[in-house]
Amino acid sequence: MSLARAALPDDAEELVRLRAVMLASTERHEAPDTGWRTAAVETFRRRLADPEGDLAAFVVERPGGLAACAVGTIEHRIGGPADPTGRTGYVFSVATDPDRRRRGHSRDCVEGLLGWFRARGVRRVDLRASTEGEPLYASLGFVRTPDPAMRLTL
Repeated sequence: MSLARAALPDDAEELVRLRAVMLASTERHEAPDTGWRTAAVETFRRRLADPEGDLAAFVVERPGGLAACAVGTIEHRIGGPADPTGRTGYVFSVATDPDRRRRGHSRDCVEGLLGWFRARGVRRVDLRASTEGEPLYASLGFVRTPDPAMRLTL
């Protein structure tokens, strides 16, 4: 039985706290507060309040807050032969508090998110995995793709 539940707008502050935990573990330093936390809390509150929206999060609770989360969005693109709908899921901000790791919380959260994608008709889900997270995603059926990612910061 999964411990994960869909996140609510009231979970916004804890989702941002867990995002900072994830950033600190992947970037190997504390994420500076440049105002991003306040903006992220407001974004979570607004977008999680829309039941038909294209953002969802699944969380596992702990006394006084959240222990883990997985956040995802649906991107709308033009369909093609492999995916006529053009709907692609993207998983990000998968995080578990350090003292709650190795208990299956991230798996529960990601599985909840994958169910949400399926219910929305999403046929392809992408993510970027940390070295520590890759075994979890592989066990859920994710595979490496040959396409390297590129980025331009404007």
